Amino acid sequence: MIVESTAIPEVKVIQPRVHGDARGGVAESYSAPRFAEHGLPTQFPQDNLSYSAAAGTVRGLHFQRPPHAQGKLVTVLAGAIVDVAVDLRPDSPTWGRHVAVRLSSADWRQLYIPAGFAHGFCTLTPGTTVHYKVTDVYAPQCEDGLAWDDPQLGIAWPVDPAEAVLSDKDRRWPTLAELAPMPA
Repeated sequence: MIVESTAIPEVKVIQPRVHGDARGGVAESYSAPRFAEHGLPTQFPQDNLSYSAAAGTVRGLHFQRPPHAQGKLVTVLAGAIVDVAVDLRPDSPTWGRHVAVRLSSADWRQLYIPAGFAHGFCTLTPGTTVHYKVTDVYAPQCEDGLAWDDPQLGIAWPVDPAEAVLSDKDRRWPTLAELAPMPA
């Protein structure tokens, strides 16, 4: 596997080595020893799947506060997304900045987003399925979010805001300026 840092070094793009032949391909999408070699977490107590019927579906920006903050390993099983991570770590030199990475089932790339980041994505194709492993279990009392379209974030989403498909909850998250600070 090839692990590359993004503009925010703690957010990593992971490219599994795909072994292909006339039948298709196979890759090792997760290996605790290989993840440990690259300084990535090796314990993921929960896996999540999301299915989005329409292109232009936005999910996020979501995160969990301590003591159940979650790192996420994101993989697209069908379709394509623009995956976004926003740094909310209070003492970080990249606080409030984001990275956006295109992931698709065709390229097999994954994105690792550490705890302390808000995460969201926009589907680029209809019928998109996203799988993500998380480093802590879902804890509703720790759930929080950030406005996906906050101009302060400057995220270039690949969908017109008027046409984005969102949940009611995702339409109500606060902006970065309104967000209660994360504990240090």
